[in-house]
Amino acid sequence: MTSVSVGIGLAFVAMLCWGFGDFLIQRSTRKLGDWETLFFMTAFGAVVLLPFVWKSLPTAFENRAFTILMLTSFILFIAALIDFEALKEGKLAVVEPIWSFEVPTAAFLAFFIIGERISGLQIFLVITLIVFLMLVAFREKKITKKLFMEKGVYLAFLGAVLMGSANFFMGWSGRVTDPLMVNFFTDAFIMILTGLYLIAKGRFLSLGRDLKNGYQILLPMSIADKVAWIAFVFSMTLAPIAIATALSESYIIIAVLMGLFVNREKILAHQKVGLVGAVVTVIVLSVITAG
Repeated sequence: MTSVSVGIGLAFVAMLCWGFGDFLIQRSTRKLGDWETLFFMTAFGAVVLLPFVWKSLPTAFENRAFTILMLTSFILFIAALIDFEALKEGKLAVVEPIWSFEVPTAAFLAFFIIGERISGLQIFLVITLIVFLMLVAFREKKITKKLFMEKGVYLAFLGAVLMGSANFFMGWSGRVTDPLMVNFFTDAFIMILTGLYLIAKGRFLSLGRDLKNGYQILLPMSIADKVAWIAFVFSMTLAPIAIATALSESYIIIAVLMGLFVNREKILAHQKVGLVGAVVTVIVLSVITAG
C-alpha cells in the first residue's frame, strides 16, 4: 500500500471521528461553555500525547519550526472558539453547510504558500464534493433571506475561513515537525490560554465539578476529537492537503446516515441527491488520488 493510500485511509478515520465529535461538542458548549469545553479537550490531548513527544520536544523550539507551530496554534485557537460559538448559537443544519468552505481555503493556502498542486480532475471532484456536501447538510426546503439572518451564520463563515487556514497550517506543521508534535504543541498552547482565561474569570475552580457532572460527554468528545486531529495531520503529510481536507470534511455524510439509521429521521429530496453524489464523489476522488 502506497503512502498516499494510507493518507486517504487516515482522512476517512478523521471523517468518522468528526462525525461523532461535533454532536458532542455542541452538547458540551451549551452545557458548560466554549472556554471550558476547549480547555478539557486540549488538556486531554496534551496529557495523552506528552509521553510520545517528550524526547523530541527540543526540536519544537527550533526557529522555523517554533514560528510555524506558534502561528498554527494561534489560528487554531481563534478558529476553535469561533466554531464553538457558532455551534452554541446556531443550528447544525445552518452551520454545517457553511463549514464546507474550509476545503477551498485550505487548498488555496496550500497552493500559494507551499506550491502544492493537484490535477484538473481532482479540482473538479473537490468542487463537486463541496456542492454535494452542502446539499446534504442543508435541511431546509428552500434558501430564503431569513436563512442568512439565522444565529451563527456569520460566525460559521468566519470560522470556516479560519479553520480552513488552521487545517492547512496543521498539515504544514506536520511536515515540518511531526503530526504528534503538532497536536501536542497546539493542545498545550490552547490549554494554557484557556486555563489563564478561566482563572481570570474565576471559573477555573468550577472545572472539577464540570468534569464530574459532564465526563459522560467530555471523555468521548475528547477522544473522538483527538483521534480525528491526529489522523487528519498524518493524512496531510502523506496525501495532498486539499484532498485530505475534502475527504475529512465529508463527516457530514456520517451525521446524516446516523440520523437516518439510528434516529429514523427523514431527509429531503435534495439531501438524498447530495448524499448519493457525495458518497460516489468521495470514492472516485479517493481511487484517483490513491492510484
